[in-house]
Amino acid sequence: MTLHLRFFLLPLAFLFLTACGDNETPSAAAKPPEVNVVTLKAEAVVLTRELPGRVAPSLVAEVRPQVSGIVKQRVFTEGGLVEAGQVLYQLDDAVYRADANSAKAALARAQATLTSARLTARRSAELTKIEAVSAQDNESSIAALQQAQADVDIAKATLEGQNLLVNYARITSPFTGRIGKSSVTQGALVTAAQVQPLATLQQLDPIYVDLTQSSAELLQLRKELAAGTLTQSEDLPVTILLEDGTHYQHLGKMAFSEVTVDPTTGSFALRVAVTNPDNILLPGMYVRAIIGNGSRAQAILVPQQGIGRDTRGNATALVVKEGKVESRDVQVSRTIGDKWLIENGLAAGDKVIVEGLQKAKPGMMVTALEVSPAQAQTSEAAPVSAASEPLALQK
Repeated sequence: MTLHLRFFLLPLAFLFLTACGDNETPSAAAKPPEVNVVTLKAEAVVLTRELPGRVAPSLVAEVRPQVSGIVKQRVFTEGGLVEAGQVLYQLDDAVYRADANSAKAALARAQATLTSARLTARRSAELTKIEAVSAQDNESSIAALQQAQADVDIAKATLEGQNLLVNYARITSPFTGRIGKSSVTQGALVTAAQVQPLATLQQLDPIYVDLTQSSAELLQLRKELAAGTLTQSEDLPVTILLEDGTHYQHLGKMAFSEVTVDPTTGSFALRVAVTNPDNILLPGMYVRAIIGNGSRAQAILVPQQGIGRDTRGNATALVVKEGKVESRDVQVSRTIGDKWLIENGLAAGDKVIVEGLQKAKPGMMVTALEVSPAQAQTSEAAPVSAASEPLALQK
């Protein structure tokens, strides 16, 4: 090869090597992909449960007559508010008043007889001292006095009974509440033993919400309380959700919990008392109630987009540790707002990826950018259930 040819080829070889070096530089110097992470913190939360229920009146009474008679007058307005002691129906009480007047006269006669017997016994006692009457006559006068006293007591009881019948002819309201339609009109005959009520009275303020809860959930709650992972909170307010999903403006309070499980449904009853001044809640209305089961002091919550599912349906999360992505199998129990409650698999201080999941694979290096839970984006969220029901996602 001639000298001139060598001098011509050397620059070309240098240019070729330089070009190859430029092509390899970007690959060697490529930066790890960026992902958004949320650093988990332990926080105190109140665990709640949403239960279905029906509204029920706090007091209900079927108004029935205690005596027979003709309805003389219906005093109340159907569907209106009646006060305790207010007259609802007036029955024809002429017969009962006549019997009461007769009993009153019998009482007066018995009282007159008692007065006469008392005077006779007094005189007999004085004459006995001077032996003007025999001891037998004195004893007879004393017995007559006692019999006269008994007759007065009987007459008083009879008069009291007749007055009760007169009062029963005035059918009154046992408490303050809303009364429904009347089943009888003026002139109708009603009897003391009739099955059909005259009207139904209900107290709507306060009012009850009857709920049902699974006995399995109660068992799980007791296990958590016994294990110390949950602290029972007393007198937690109950939020009522109306049929359209809106929140009822007044908070309720747990009234009682049934001690017997229904064998046909496997659930037991709960009752919530709530004020109802505007009569928004009506008996029979379907509602839902959010009740507090207890509080957890060191709860771990993860934004929902940070939890995914593997091919077997188990819950997983991608965690950044020392710049490297790790896959964690986790156990979740329920959602609290827009976050999952973690039972196992994650701890405070873990950095969970909430955005950029499609760029992160287990074992690869990434650049973690810290964001707050409120800033976490949901555009790349993994498909998770938003239901607030407790889940069994254990492996």
